[in-house]
Amino acid sequence: MITIAVDAMGGDHAPRPEVEGSVLAAREFELRVLLVGQPAVVQRELARHAVRGLSIEVVPASEVIAMTDSPTQAFRKKKDSSAHVAARLVQQGQADGMVSAGNTGAVMTVARFVSGTLPSVQRPALAAPLPTGRGGVAVLLDAGANVDSKVAHLVQFAVMGEIYYRAIFGVRRPKVALLSIGEEEMKGNELTRETYSRLKQLPLNFIGNIEGREVFSGSANVIVCDGFIGNVTLKVSEGAAQHIVGQLKKALQSTLASQVGSMLSRSAYKEFRRSIDYSEHGGAPLLGVRGVTVIGHGGSNANAVKNAVRVAAEMARARLNERIEQELSALQVAVEV
Repeated sequence: MITIAVDAMGGDHAPRPEVEGSVLAAREFELRVLLVGQPAVVQRELARHAVRGLSIEVVPASEVIAMTDSPTQAFRKKKDSSAHVAARLVQQGQADGMVSAGNTGAVMTVARFVSGTLPSVQRPALAAPLPTGRGGVAVLLDAGANVDSKVAHLVQFAVMGEIYYRAIFGVRRPKVALLSIGEEEMKGNELTRETYSRLKQLPLNFIGNIEGREVFSGSANVIVCDGFIGNVTLKVSEGAAQHIVGQLKKALQSTLASQVGSMLSRSAYKEFRRSIDYSEHGGAPLLGVRGVTVIGHGGSNANAVKNAVRVAAEMARARLNERIEQELSALQVAVEV
């Protein structure tokens, strides 16, 4: 049975959504879940649910990393935090992966230095799932693990993202694109131009550059950029989605002419909200670290936690890290700095 450690204390509303989401995941996906956190708090929340027959255990951790904590300070000073303990469970082989909706920078730091990176990986990358206009999902990486990246790092991001997409979404030849300011090969800065040249040499289905307006079009499955651009793209997209949802809600409340129209419009509105709901995708895997790490949105609800656990289990079952290491090793000459 796949075992996933869940940081029960990490999210904005912890531990309620973490516990509820873990119960849902254990029931729906037949997983073993280790809820890591302050025992009294977690047990009290767990008592609200029917867990007979489910494989759920509480693993004690005395400390909590706050959203306001410095990632490096939290890593050094809070060695018994729920994030640290969850990462150690993975590192020691007691769990196949971990999930946390906590302080993103701190969780990435903990995962990277407790579990370590794969031998062939120079920098881990955060792979954020994005809904597309074609009804599928695109993966954007790096979504914020690295503010400054070199050409070799972006090349590795492309390879890791392609392997991840192939393994998890079942697409044999995912389309890989480079996020830039124009479609032409000569467009962009020195980093993107050199990366374009290197990606052309790899056995990937590289389709060239795409612009920001194409991120959600579905024209690419894997979208590569440095962590600074990726994180800005992610945050702007999130803000735009919230704005559009708010404006649609106002329009529905103020201009509906009939009860029939109201029912139809509200149905369409719910479908639209569902299509852009981050909770359906669970979280963003941190690719390139030993063990499986999935990082959720700080405001994750129970559905998001459930799906993050699902993603972590799928990655473990697919033996994704082994595949990344094998394929990167074979391409090592092409990705040297």
